[in-house]
Amino acid sequence: MKKLLMYLVVISITFSAFAQSPQKMSYQAVIRDASNALVTSHAVGMRISILQGSVSGTVVYTETQTPTTNANGLVTIEIGGGTGFDAINWANGQYFIKTETDPTGGTSYTITGTNQLLSVPYSLYSTASGSATDAVKLTGDQTIAGNKTFTGRTTVPTPVNGTDAVTKAYADNLKNIIYEEMLNSGFNGFIKDIEGNYYKTIKIGNQVWMAENLKTTKYNDGTALELVTEDGDWKYQNDPAYCWYNNDAAAYKKCYGALYKWNVMDYYESHGRNICPAGWHVPTDAEWTTLTDYLGGNAGFKLKEVGTAYWDSYNTEATNESGFTARPGGSRTENGIFISEGSGCFWWTSTEYASPYAWYRRIGSNDAVVTRSNIAKQRGLSIRCLRD
Repeated sequence: MKKLLMYLVVISITFSAFAQSPQKMSYQAVIRDASNALVTSHAVGMRISILQGSVSGTVVYTETQTPTTNANGLVTIEIGGGTGFDAINWANGQYFIKTETDPTGGTSYTITGTNQLLSVPYSLYSTASGSATDAVKLTGDQTIAGNKTFTGRTTVPTPVNGTDAVTKAYADNLKNIIYEEMLNSGFNGFIKDIEGNYYKTIKIGNQVWMAENLKTTKYNDGTALELVTEDGDWKYQNDPAYCWYNNDAAAYKKCYGALYKWNVMDYYESHGRNICPAGWHVPTDAEWTTLTDYLGGNAGFKLKEVGTAYWDSYNTEATNESGFTARPGGSRTENGIFISEGSGCFWWTSTEYASPYAWYRRIGSNDAVVTRSNIAKQRGLSIRCLRD
């Protein structure tokens, strides 16, 4: 079979900018064989390249297509559907379009043509070059007015000047540096537990307390506590355990912390495990007394967070002048029932009263004093840690 020499006659290159990404441009050509006969109603293979600078310049974009000619030998395609087309900076010098065609529909390209792009759609040009006054340029300095919404990924360089934009990763790293520096002081700063939870701390008298309830689910050596949700299981659970009020961590973990059985401290004594971060401990009954003695009269008011965001409407005389920020996280009874959220806060001490009871502290919504009493170790109470 005689192999025909085929050639491509380019009749037009037109551009159209589309509102939706990616933007494209239209390309039309007539394909004839060596005898000048039209190649009609036939699939042809095409490779299209965008060259920068000259007819033999750098290839900045390439795609392949298999369109079908019409009854007049005309093929119409849209260029720009591949990755990288929208990244071309049309303002950066001259551009040429190179087409390679296989009239049989394959990839043995026997027809080649290169033409300069003499014009580029305004929307494509302005997207890359910023020829419009408020369009974003890829290079050079620019002041942009008004609000802009970007889609896709926007890469921001490491900031140098005070007004430079920053990435989330940069801000997160800076936050961690600040936290780590504050951790070393433990004085009106922050402390971090084994799980990475941060807690505010406050110095009251000669003591440094957490200003939030403990929320860790592990000892500081990484040993996990058991989460107990069922009422019956809570009643008969003898291993160290914890729960969230109403078994709802999403609603109560952040604001109230966890509720623990007293035996999480018992394991601290008998197994050398500490529920508090390293350098901190569950305060003894005597250490709680040191706190309340230092605050003197109306210690309950001085320890409670002001307002009714968490406390009920009776919390009218709270001052929180100590910075302790007590919130009414409630408790869990021996039978697993959750009570007193919004009206009372309960904290364990590490001091046993008489088996099966231990000392604890309580403040109610209208209490000026901090109640000292003993309670069954099977209850679920909050923990505030004290610096060693």
